[in-house]
Amino acid sequence: MVRPNVTGRLVFLVLGGIALLAGLDGALLLLGLAAPIDAVRLSAVHGPLMVFGFVGTVVVLERAVAVRRGWAYLAPGLLGAGGVALISPLPLVVGQTALVAGSVLLLAIYAEIWRRQGSVSTAVQVLGALAGLMATIFWLRGIGIPQIAPLLILYLVLTIAGERLELSRISPTVNRRAEAWMVGISLALSFGSVVALVWPVAGYPLLGAATLALVAWLFRHDIATRMVRSTGLPRYMACCLLAGYGWVLIVGGIWLLQGPVYSGPAYDAVMHAVFLGFVMSMIMAHAPTILPAVLRRPLPYRPVMYLPAALLHVSLLVRVLLGDAYGWPVLVQWGGVFNIVAVLAFVLIAVVSVLRGTTVRPKRAAPSGTAVPPALPLRGSLL
Repeated sequence: MVRPNVTGRLVFLVLGGIALLAGLDGALLLLGLAAPIDAVRLSAVHGPLMVFGFVGTVVVLERAVAVRRGWAYLAPGLLGAGGVALISPLPLVVGQTALVAGSVLLLAIYAEIWRRQGSVSTAVQVLGALAGLMATIFWLRGIGIPQIAPLLILYLVLTIAGERLELSRISPTVNRRAEAWMVGISLALSFGSVVALVWPVAGYPLLGAATLALVAWLFRHDIATRMVRSTGLPRYMACCLLAGYGWVLIVGGIWLLQGPVYSGPAYDAVMHAVFLGFVMSMIMAHAPTILPAVLRRPLPYRPVMYLPAALLHVSLLVRVLLGDAYGWPVLVQWGGVFNIVAVLAFVLIAVVSVLRGTTVRPKRAAPSGTAVPPALPLRGSLL
């Protein structure tokens, strides 16, 4: 099967972009606000659109580019097409089936990566892909999004954790023992997500404890803790990463102390702390290094990128720590609106940066002894 060229890859990104815009439209509807398109279906499929149609398509596209196999592009194609089908007049099952098929092919991509060079980081990402496949199958079978939320969360959290392990190999603290801890935590999260489906009272506290352990591992071993003392792009990436890790602490705390959450303020806090505070922050961090690898066009770092990142986290603080925690719906709405503004602002800045091309390198060098990461490898480094 022929691999698509750069223009062909852009089509996949367009599919992901359509899912993003539709998902944000659905977010406005869920907030009880006016939206460009007022369709009940958009609010009903908001979660899968964002997780699989947008993030999943972009992440799996990078994997397909990495393995250099034409068949691998079927995976992001199916996820992107599935996202479009979810917002079309087609029966919902059409989009759901496409998401299942795309998730199956993602596992085939990981099998190819493992065949070339198996590693602990790849194993962790495989656990995330399995969680994503389970989520798509259960949703197809009629299980509600709130019940499969832990699987949706682990799909992206374990993918990111595996990538951070890969990129943190240059850290002096990452050794076999640290890798073993990461594997153990990942298995505990996977086990907890399964238990949460059949025995929520026991499964959610286990998920909470394992989530807190994962955050502790990331703060202890991730090179972002040293990159933050650098300048330019490395520092920007580190700030986004560390801020994202802080939001996962909130998720772990809610699961550990409150147990199952299927609706209400706690559910809103969990879902958006992960998918906005954590996942979107990861995307903002790594877009300047990964989109060029996919599109062969530079996305230079610019200090203005701090603006949407800061707006995202400040508005999420208003939404979660004030609106959700104190029961102020108006703050949930305003926080949600500025969450959307932050995401759209970053997309706009990224597009303008690509069109403008390269920029001047920072003149001031990183402080002595600060770990500045090399150019990121093409495989496993989108988030």
